[in-house]
Amino acid sequence: MFDGRFRKSVDARTAPVGQALVRAGFSADVLTASGLVFACATAWAIGTGHHHLAILLLILTGAHDLLDGPVAKASKTASKRGSFFDSVIDRLSDGVLLGGVAYFLIAQHRGELALLPFAIMTTTFMISYERSKAESLGLAAKGGLMERAERMIVLGVCLIAPVLFVPVLWILLVLTAATAAGRFRRVWIAAGAASTPEIQASGTAMTPSAKTFASKRRHVHERFRGRGFSRSVRP
Repeated sequence: MFDGRFRKSVDARTAPVGQALVRAGFSADVLTASGLVFACATAWAIGTGHHHLAILLLILTGAHDLLDGPVAKASKTASKRGSFFDSVIDRLSDGVLLGGVAYFLIAQHRGELALLPFAIMTTTFMISYERSKAESLGLAAKGGLMERAERMIVLGVCLIAPVLFVPVLWILLVLTAATAAGRFRRVWIAAGAASTPEIQASGTAMTPSAKTFASKRRHVHERFRGRGFSRSVRP
């Protein structure tokens, strides 16, 4: 939801901050890595019951994740390696935060509920994997109700008061599962539509570059046929 509706406006507001951080000597990789450090501190605060402190640390964790992109753009260092590094650190941070939640539940002698953050982590990773796999096939898979920014906000809400902790976790599980299911459905339909007319030998949908190549081959084939050549060119 954040990527679909608010990304452009947020990028416009964070761009000057990214430029200021670059002038101060920060790099995108430093912000990404330090975000993991803050995620570990947040997990410790959650696990030990310091939930109001955890809210503050969670905000700082989200700020690092929000600003590493603008810093990379401002310093003109945006790259595939940086994107890969950011994605890996994001998944590690998600796991660490939910690990802190599980530790807290176990420490409160509610060990059976430790399966709840495990289920949330599973659906969270499914959301990320569905997007990654879809994009590797040349399909768009952004969007959904519970992307990473929304999940961190809801996690912050459950830390406000003890009475909210478990009920909000259940809500988070339901919403992340619905997001994963909705993304699966959209990609399933898009993949079916893309693979019907144009399919590679490997069975995956053709990428835009492959589509261009196939179109050129068909054009050459039509020109040969128009000139009377009998040789066929397989599209």
